[in-house]
Amino acid sequence: MNGVAIVAGYALRESLRRRVFSVVVVLSAVFLALYGWGAAIAFDEASDLASTTSEVDAKVIVGSTVFGLAMFSTLFLGSVLAVFLTLSAVRGDADRGLLQPLVVRPVGRTQLLAGRLLAAAAVCAGYVGAVYLVAMLITGAVGGWWPDRLLGPGLGLAGGVVVIAALALLGSVYLSATANGIAVFMIYGAGLAAGLLGEIGEALSSQTLEQIATVTSWLLPFEALYRAALAGLTADAGGFTDLAVELGPFGGAERSGPLLWPWVALYVALLALAARTGFARRDL
Repeated sequence: MNGVAIVAGYALRESLRRRVFSVVVVLSAVFLALYGWGAAIAFDEASDLASTTSEVDAKVIVGSTVFGLAMFSTLFLGSVLAVFLTLSAVRGDADRGLLQPLVVRPVGRTQLLAGRLLAAAAVCAGYVGAVYLVAMLITGAVGGWWPDRLLGPGLGLAGGVVVIAALALLGSVYLSATANGIAVFMIYGAGLAAGLLGEIGEALSSQTLEQIATVTSWLLPFEALYRAALAGLTADAGGFTDLAVELGPFGGAERSGPLLWPWVALYVALLALAARTGFARRDL
C-alpha cells in the first residue's frame, strides 16, 4: 500500500505541475456562472408555462431539465479530467523513460497501476461531486426546486467517471496517449448515443432499440449510472410531468435495479485486471 500511495501522490503532483487543476477550476467556475444565469432565466419563463397548462408541474420540468443539463456537462467535464489524468499512464510514461525505474524500485507494476487509478478516481469523483453539489445549490437558490433524491444522482456521476478512468487506464497499456484519448472519447460518445437510441426506441415503442440501448448501457456502465442518476431527479413525480421529463432533451432516465452497483464494481475490477495482465506482458 505504501507504493500505491507513492504513485498516487506522484500523479497528483504531476497534475499540479502541469496546471491541470487550475484550468479545471477556472473553466468549472465559468460553466457554473453561465448555468446559474441560464437557470434563472429558465425558471422565470416557467411561470408562463404554468399559466397555460395545469396537467404538468412546470417547475419540476424546468428544474429537472436544466439540472439534467448540468449533470450531463458535469459528467463530460469529469470524464475529460479522468482521461487526461490517465491517458499516458503506462505507454506514454514508458516512451519517455519514466516507468523503468519505478516498476523495479521502489514500486512494482501492480502498485503503479493501482496508484494511478486511485489518484484519478479520487480526483474525478471529488470533482464531479463538488460541481454537482454547487449546481444543485444554484438550482435551488434561483428556482426553489430540489431533486427528489439528493445523494444518489451525485454518486452515479462519481461512479461514471471512475469507470471512464479505468477504461482510459486500460487503454494506456496498449495505445499511445493520442490514440487512447480518441478511443476513450469515442467509447464515451457511443455510450451516450446508445442512451439516445433507447429514448427513441421508447418513443416509438421499439423493443429492439430499447434492448440495444439496455445491452450497451450494461457493457458501458457509465451510461447506466448516468441514466439512473437522471431518474433520481424526479423519482417521486408521476403522470404527464414524469412523461415530459423522460422525453425531454436530457431524458433517457431509467431506474436501476439492485445489480447495477455490484456490476460497476466488478466491471472496474475486470478492467484493472486486464490492465495489469497487459502491463505484465509489456517489455519496457
